[in-house]
Amino acid sequence: MHVIEDRDKLLARIRRIAGQVQAVERQLAGDAGCSETLQLVASVRGAVGSLMEELIEQHMRAHVARPGLSDTARAAAAEEMLALIRRYGK
Repeated sequence: MHVIEDRDKLLARIRRIAGQVQAVERQLAGDAGCSETLQLVASVRGAVGSLMEELIEQHMRAHVARPGLSDTARAAAAEEMLALIRRYGK
């Protein structure tokens, strides 16, 4: 396990995503139109995708690309990331 870079930035991003999800909930509970709700859901999806990209980048830099890693550690981290990407893509 490595220390996540920019932890405060990532936590702020998560809080914004939580706020967006709450906005979707309010839209669905109220009388909001389909278009507005779909736009909010698209925003949530984009925000989660950006968060995933940031975390993938940090993982790759720390566990795959970092100098000094053994070939075994590098291969294991790469396989782990490939499995996560496959799961995320479903």
